Amino acid sequence: MGLTITYFIIAIYSISLLLIFFYSLAQLNLLVNYLGYKRRNKEAPKYNLLDPKEIPFVTIQLPIYNEEYVVERLLDNISKIEYPISKLEIQVLDDSTDDSVLETAKRIKALQETGLDIQHIRRTNRQGYKAGALKEGLDIAKGEFIAIFDADFLPSSDWLKKTVIYFKDEEIGVVQTRWGHINREYSTLTRIQAFALDAHFTLEQVGRNAKGHFINFNGTAGIWRKECILDAGNWEGDTLTEDLDLSYRAQLKNWKFKYLEDVETPAELPVVISAARSQQFRWNKGGAENFRKTVWSVISAKNISFKTKFHGVMHLLNSSMFLCVFLVALLSIPMMYIKNTYDHLGWIFEATKFFILSTIILFVCYWFTYKSIQGSSFDNFVDYIRIFFTFFSVALGFSLHNSIAVLEGHMGKRSEFVRTPKFNLNSISDSWKGNKYLATKLSPNMILEAALMLYFLFGMYSAIPLNDFGLFPFHFMLCLGFGYVFFKSLMARA
Repeated sequence: MGLTITYFIIAIYSISLLLIFFYSLAQLNLLVNYLGYKRRNKEAPKYNLLDPKEIPFVTIQLPIYNEEYVVERLLDNISKIEYPISKLEIQVLDDSTDDSVLETAKRIKALQETGLDIQHIRRTNRQGYKAGALKEGLDIAKGEFIAIFDADFLPSSDWLKKTVIYFKDEEIGVVQTRWGHINREYSTLTRIQAFALDAHFTLEQVGRNAKGHFINFNGTAGIWRKECILDAGNWEGDTLTEDLDLSYRAQLKNWKFKYLEDVETPAELPVVISAARSQQFRWNKGGAENFRKTVWSVISAKNISFKTKFHGVMHLLNSSMFLCVFLVALLSIPMMYIKNTYDHLGWIFEATKFFILSTIILFVCYWFTYKSIQGSSFDNFVDYIRIFFTFFSVALGFSLHNSIAVLEGHMGKRSEFVRTPKFNLNSISDSWKGNKYLATKLSPNMILEAALMLYFLFGMYSAIPLNDFGLFPFHFMLCLGFGYVFFKSLMARA
C-alpha cells in the first residue's frame, strides 16, 4: 500500500471519527438541556375550551395511500375524537390506487350519516406525493388549525383537547406530540426501532425545544396553525421529508414550535425489515436533501443565535452520520494493517479513542431517555445494556443502505416517495405473510451486505495474526449487524 493511499485512508478515517465525535457532543449538550428542562405548560396561555367563544375550528387531515389493512381502524379511531362537531372537519386525503378506495368510501359514508363532517378527497394524480395531498386539502380546509395523522396512528379521544389549547399563544405555529408504539414488543426489530425513536422524541425534541432551538414537525401526530403553513410557503414536494422542510422554513420566519413530551400518540412500527428499510431510506435521504436545500438559510439567518445555528446544522446532518459510521467501519480493517506496517504513524491511532468516547457519550445519553419511559430499576438497566448494543449492531448493519440514501440526497438524485407498508398486527402470532404491499424483489444492497458480513468476519480473523484486538468488538458488532440485516431481508422474501 503506497504512502499516498495510506495518508488518504487515514485522513478520511480521522475526519469521519471527528464528525461522529462532534455529533455525540451535540447529543450530550441536548442531554444537559433535557435534564435541566422544567415543564412550563402551566405558564403558557391556553384556550379555555369550556368557553364556546374560545373553541377554534380544527381540520384533521388523514393522508392515505393504499392502506387496506389499517384504514378502517384509522377512521374508527378518528371518529371518536372528543371535540364539538360544529368546530371539526375531517379530510381523508386518499391517493390510493387499489381496491381500498371502495371500502374507504363506504366507511366515510357511514360516518357522514352520523353527522360527522368528513370528506373523501381524491386526486387524479400523486403529484407531490404526501406534500401534494396535504397542500390540496389545505386549499379547501375550513379549520384555523390543521391536525395531521398518518394511517397507522391512533390518537386518544382527548388528543385535540390536550394540544389545540396552546395555540392561544399567537407565536406558536406547531404543537407536536411524542410517538408511542403499539407493537413495541412484537420482535427484536420493533424494539430496536422503538428504542431509536424514543431517543429522538425525548432527548432530541425536548433538548432542542427547551432552549428554543429548531425542532421538526414529525409528519404526523401534530397540529399546525394554518397561517403558519401559508406564511412559510406551504407544503413542497421537492424532498422526501416534507415535514422537516416546512418546519425549518417556518422557524426561520420566527414561528415557535411547542413539543409535548407528556402527550403520547400511539402508532404501529414496521414489523418486516423491508418495510423498515423503505422508511429508513426515505427519512435519511430526505434529511440529506433538506441539508442541501436549507443549511445555507440556517447559517446565514440573522434572527437566530449561533448555538441554534449549530444545533440546526447538526440536526440537518443527522442522517449523514450513517455515512461517517460506514466509512469508519469500512476503513477500520485497512487501518489495522497500516498500524502494523508503519510504526511511525502509531500516534494517529489515538483518534480511535474518539469513537470509543462517542460511544460512551451516546450510551449515557440514551440511558436517560430509556429510563424516562421504561423506568430506572436495575433490571431495566440490564435490559438497556442489551438493547443498546443490539441497536448499535443493527444500526451498523443498516449503515450501507442508509449511506446510499444519504449520498443520493446530497447529490440531488430524485426518487419516488415510497410509503411504509402497514400491517395491523398485535402479537407475534399474527402473520405478515401475504401482505400485498410488501416489496418482493431482492435488493442489490443485500449482496453487498452479505459481502460486508464476511469482510468484517475477516477483520475479526485479522486480529489474530496481527495480535491487535482493539477493534475486535467493533468488527464483531459489524459482522452481527450486517448478518442480521442480510438474513432478515432474505427470510422476508422466502
